[in-house]
Amino acid sequence: MAATDRSSEDRERQAAAAAARYDETGDERRAVERQQEAGVTFPDSQEALAARAARLLDRHAVPTAMVVEAVRAEPLAATAAYERILGVSKDLQAWSFLPRGARAARTVARISVRENGRELPVGTGFLVSPSLLMTNHHVLTDAEAARQCFVEFEAQVTVDNTPHPTTRLELDPDELFVADPRLDFALVLVSPGPDLQPPGETFGWNRLSAQTGKLVIGEPVNVIGHPMGRLKEIALRDNMLQVRLDDFLHYKTDTEPGNSGSPVFNDQWEVVALHHSGVPRTDDQGRILRRDGQVWRPGDGDDAIDWVSNEGVRISSILKHLAALSLTSRQQALLAEMGPESGLRRAEAAVGPTAVPAPTVAAPHPAAEKATARVGLRARDGAFGGTRHLVFLHGRSQEGKEPEKLRREWAAGLNQGLVRAGLPPVDPADVWFPYYGDRLVQALTAHEAVPRIVEAPTATAAEVVAPTTPTARAVYEEIVGEAATKWNMPQEGQLATERFGLGDVVGALQKRLSWLAARSDLDAWAIALIFRDVAAYLDDRRIRDEVLDCVLETMPDAGEVVLVSHSLGTVVGLDLSTRLSPGVSLVHLTTAGSPLGMDSVYNRLLVGGPKRPDVVADWLNAWCPTDAVAIGCPLGDDWADGLSDLAVINARDRAHSIVEYLAHTEVARSIGIHLGG
Repeated sequence: MAATDRSSEDRERQAAAAAARYDETGDERRAVERQQEAGVTFPDSQEALAARAARLLDRHAVPTAMVVEAVRAEPLAATAAYERILGVSKDLQAWSFLPRGARAARTVARISVRENGRELPVGTGFLVSPSLLMTNHHVLTDAEAARQCFVEFEAQVTVDNTPHPTTRLELDPDELFVADPRLDFALVLVSPGPDLQPPGETFGWNRLSAQTGKLVIGEPVNVIGHPMGRLKEIALRDNMLQVRLDDFLHYKTDTEPGNSGSPVFNDQWEVVALHHSGVPRTDDQGRILRRDGQVWRPGDGDDAIDWVSNEGVRISSILKHLAALSLTSRQQALLAEMGPESGLRRAEAAVGPTAVPAPTVAAPHPAAEKATARVGLRARDGAFGGTRHLVFLHGRSQEGKEPEKLRREWAAGLNQGLVRAGLPPVDPADVWFPYYGDRLVQALTAHEAVPRIVEAPTATAAEVVAPTTPTARAVYEEIVGEAATKWNMPQEGQLATERFGLGDVVGALQKRLSWLAARSDLDAWAIALIFRDVAAYLDDRRIRDEVLDCVLETMPDAGEVVLVSHSLGTVVGLDLSTRLSPGVSLVHLTTAGSPLGMDSVYNRLLVGGPKRPDVVADWLNAWCPTDAVAIGCPLGDDWADGLSDLAVINARDRAHSIVEYLAHTEVARSIGIHLGG
């Protein structure tokens, strides 16, 4: 059977299945239509609206200032706040909407088959990695069908409506071909062109995401493809999501059969679905109907069908299917190139003792060489009534960064959580942002004035990053050792028996770092650097005083303070509580990603141990189990006097991110309630 015949039969089966799903969801679709007629623009669940609003804020898809203006004019329930944000996104598109759409369109290609001496277009595909093309299973039914096909990029007209020169590339299903009939997708490798570069290097590729929040019911979608094999066309925004199923989406838009395999985009040009079928009107026997109401026959042609909707396969379902496949290491590596949000990057092996590259000479950070360090930012007068203040206190590794940009990032994360909690967002200009990043690096550089010489081939992470002064190194080793114990590291004898492969030439400290690295999703290098800064701060009074004096330069000297601190900033914040102006009342403290749970840390605090300072009226500690800095959490096991612990789940690649912490509803709600008095 010819490839085009197989494709036609498969397409008919997919259309019939789509029609059956469409009929099954009739009640749900009519309920949506009734809500829209009643004035509900986005008739979706509160959870879906919250996830969508959070993603828009996280990706800066709508300006924070516009969001603030949209939701702060009046008290709003959570759902109303979400809808205001979505309304801003839907009704007002930034200038970048068009060039970003043009960029997305370059990733889309026409698929044609060689058959009986002819070249016939059979569908559309789009790049989802530098080398991988996604389309429908009914377009490429198997590897043999893929071998008969080729793809054409930029099969379109120019801005002057003249044909654009196309780039023709071959498919290589022998290297990778994955398909599934139920989800109607196929994934195939595209061979490099004459320049030997992967096609994604030339035309770009779409970063697929398994995360939620990319689209809600009532939002428009955009489809780019090659209907009926014509040059590239786009169905833009005059359409909307109608119904969301477990694995499929139904949406109204103008598409034709050649659009099979087209990407379905939201207004931020993120792929939300793989278009695979129109939804035909059917009779009570499930037979497809023509526009004139008669039963459709294959000889009538697809353009005679009475299409009532369209169906796409949810990208998250395809990614979930791919993640469950048993593939070769080469195939897994190709899937991993689809990016971190695809969820297809397999856990890497634990870092071995010699895997960390060491510099020959430790050079001071560029920020330490600047004569003038960056300074913190004060809140504008009158924020939160003028008597209550919101303060963000950052952690380590912020040297060389712009405080204003950091303040906006923190505020964006908090606003995600506030919107989810149904509370008004904050304006970044209303936040105090003490900045000590540059001053800390300068102090550390002075603290370790003698450069160390390390031989790269034999250096371990512990040797490279451990403090050079004996007392600071002792604190550092104590912190790392305690962290390893809290992660249930076996005793030395048991380690030797179990033969973890670390070898006798590696010290106990390196073993602990490797143990932590294998269990906390952060490598030994990062863990060592994190604890090195904490150890130096706790050991050297001059460094501590330098940091605290710097922070106090940008702190309110009177009023009620809501203090939000992160990482090393949680340690600084506890010390800071002993030096606040007498006119300051610390009404709420949020600590996130904190090492305060380790006795080697809290025993060295200025507050004198694990007890809530009297000046702190309320304390919430947020921690993520995979955050390597929060190894000592929860704090409630050691700290007394009414501390509240909250465990949250952050994205794996952002386990320690303050933006990720602040975006959680309960974290933001605690802050927002105290801001409101």
